[in-house]
Amino acid sequence: MDSEEYERRIAHRFATFDQDHNGWIDRQDFSAAAAAVLAAFGVAARSVKGQALYSGAEAFWQGMAGIADVDGDQKVNRAEFVTGAVKRLRDQPQKFAEIARPFLHGVIDVAAEGGSELTLASAERALTALGVAERIAPRVAAALDGDGDGRITEEDVLSAFAAYYVTPLPDA
Repeated sequence: MDSEEYERRIAHRFATFDQDHNGWIDRQDFSAAAAAVLAAFGVAARSVKGQALYSGAEAFWQGMAGIADVDGDQKVNRAEFVTGAVKRLRDQPQKFAEIARPFLHGVIDVAAEGGSELTLASAERALTALGVAERIAPRVAAALDGDGDGRITEEDVLSAFAAYYVTPLPDA
């Protein structure tokens, strides 16, 4: 894959973070993502799980801003995202995924419904809450279950998160 194609794919991923579609990623986008997951699973924001998810969203935002907010305006525009993500992913994709770990852990805790692993159905619900189109959520959830055992662990999600940026775009 050439550099231009790689950057185009990463730029496409920008939209998954820009929850309010205002052209930049900021703290509110991460809070909105947490709120959407909590709503999808009927979990109160003030609950232990809700607070952990919001804390994870804040940690994710701080990590994202740390690698991509070049001008320090507390917003990550598309160009900053592409530049920051390309640099980090080419260097060490798993380190990029690690900034997402607290948030992804919180999502799993909310969506696992009493366990520490997601089922395909709970993964689909979480993905849909996070903005994945309903028509492709089953396919994305199945891809998270790399060994086909019907259980999706935190490590499965982290590995998929890093790989997401270097895979072909889904069919529109």
